[in-house]
Amino acid sequence: MAARPDEEPELWSEYLAGALESYTKHGVLEALQYEQLRDGRSTTLFFVAVGPDGSVSGGMRAQGPHARVEQVHAISEWAGRPGESELRAMVADRLPFGVVEMKTAWVADGAAHRKELTRSLADVIVWGLELLDVQFVLGTAADHVLKLWSSSGGEVSSRIPSTPYPDERYRTRVMWWDRRKLPVGPDAHRLARPGTAAHAGRDDLVELGRSV
Repeated sequence: MAARPDEEPELWSEYLAGALESYTKHGVLEALQYEQLRDGRSTTLFFVAVGPDGSVSGGMRAQGPHARVEQVHAISEWAGRPGESELRAMVADRLPFGVVEMKTAWVADGAAHRKELTRSLADVIVWGLELLDVQFVLGTAADHVLKLWSSSGGEVSSRIPSTPYPDERYRTRVMWWDRRKLPVGPDAHRLARPGTAAHAGRDDLVELGRSV
C-alpha cells in the first residue's frame, strides 16, 4: 500500500514500529533518525507490504521532491568526506527536473516470502518516480544491496566514493534512478501491469503488497 502519513496514521505507526525494530536489531538505529521522522512531516509517501492478516511486513518511504540541495539527506551522509562537493553538484544539476529520496527500507525477518518481498522493494523505488512524477530518485545503499537496487534500473555513481555510513561496518554508495533511462515496453517492468500504483491517482491509497 502507498499512503501519506497523515492519511493513514495507524499504518504509518506500524511501518515506523517495524523500522525501529529492524534498525535496532542490526545496530544502525542512528541512521533511522526516529525522533525526526516519526511525525511524518518529512515523508511525502510511504509504501508498505500488508499481509492477509493486515500486518505490515516491510516498506520504504519517500522524501521530496526537494527544492534545495540542503534538504537532501544524503548530503549529510557525505558531510566533510570525499565526494561531498561532487554530490552537491549532482543534486543541484537534477533539482530542476525533480529529485526524490527513497529511504528507510526494511523487511521483517519473519515475513512470508521474505526474499520476494525484499526484491519487490526495488520496484517500489520506480513506483516512487511515477507517483511523485519526478525524473530522478536518489538512494544511498551499502555494498551488499547494490545488486538488488540495480535490478530496477538504479545506477551507482562512479564519481562519488563510498562513505562509512552509518558507521565503519558499511561502505555506502550513491545511486540514481533516471526515469528517462528505465526500460520501456509491456515486459520491461511490473509498472506496465494494470492495477499497480502507476495506474492509480497520486492522492489515492493503493494496494501494492498483498501478492508478495
